[in-house]
Amino acid sequence: MPLLSRRAFGLAFAGSALAQDNSETGLTFRSDTREVLLHATVVDRKGAFVTDLPRDAFKIIEDGVEQKIRVFRREDVPVSMGLIVDNSGSMRRKRKKVEDSAVALVKASNRQDEIFIVNFNDVPYRDADLTSDVKKLEEGLSRIDAKGGTAMRDAVTLSMDYLLAKGKRAKKVLLLVTDGDDTASSDSNTLEKLLAKAQRSEVLIFAIGILNEEDRRSAKKAQRAMELLTKQSGGIAHFPKDVESVEEVALQIAKEIRSQYIIAYSPTKPDDGAYRQLKVTVKGSGLTVRTRSGYYAKGDDKRSSL
Repeated sequence: MPLLSRRAFGLAFAGSALAQDNSETGLTFRSDTREVLLHATVVDRKGAFVTDLPRDAFKIIEDGVEQKIRVFRREDVPVSMGLIVDNSGSMRRKRKKVEDSAVALVKASNRQDEIFIVNFNDVPYRDADLTSDVKKLEEGLSRIDAKGGTAMRDAVTLSMDYLLAKGKRAKKVLLLVTDGDDTASSDSNTLEKLLAKAQRSEVLIFAIGILNEEDRRSAKKAQRAMELLTKQSGGIAHFPKDVESVEEVALQIAKEIRSQYIIAYSPTKPDDGAYRQLKVTVKGSGLTVRTRSGYYAKGDDKRSSL
């Protein structure tokens, strides 16, 4: 997989679970107890976010067994976030509007958020390191050189690694904005490998697919990839009708990130490295809850997942 040429993206990783400073959230966990962290979004029939439910409204089922909720919060906590923006040739006319939409999302975020920018075409470029400085983020987003292909999987993979290695917030988010199917990622970096990585990472992934100008076959393939990736992580993919609608969608994602419930539990099963199926339900007429659908147990790794 190619590395970034403008900023080094080649970091050494001891593993995806790193010690985090959670002082800003008040979340405290014993180092000898593994916690599974969930960020849950609840919406009503009209799609409006519901943010005032009590702990006992939620039920967590892991591999068919109900789990006891140990942590439950309903507050806007700071996040570490990566904005991954398509800079391929097909984005040339759309890029300025996408840039403006990303800036609007940044300004609507929590002031304590730290955000980085990755622009990608044939290869990903990290054009702004993690920062809360809006001006630096605007500069990173403005580095437009729309040409070449679309290395979406490579960009998401490297962004996830950087976020896990350097992000200081317990809650980690990626937002991908692209207008087409992957055409340039390395052959070894398959969608299946990326999905497995997402299931292990506890990173929330959102996506905005501007697919209205793609041919039907390519658009369908791109939509499937984004829907699978976001669903596995507990996020969601949006497909606006045109580039003019991107800012509205970006602001909706910013609002969702700030409207989620934080839920954590200690699994009843011992760590064995196996995949665990998750089902989260919520009481209330017409309410729907969205979070990740499963995770891989850590095996012998006893460090806290937070």
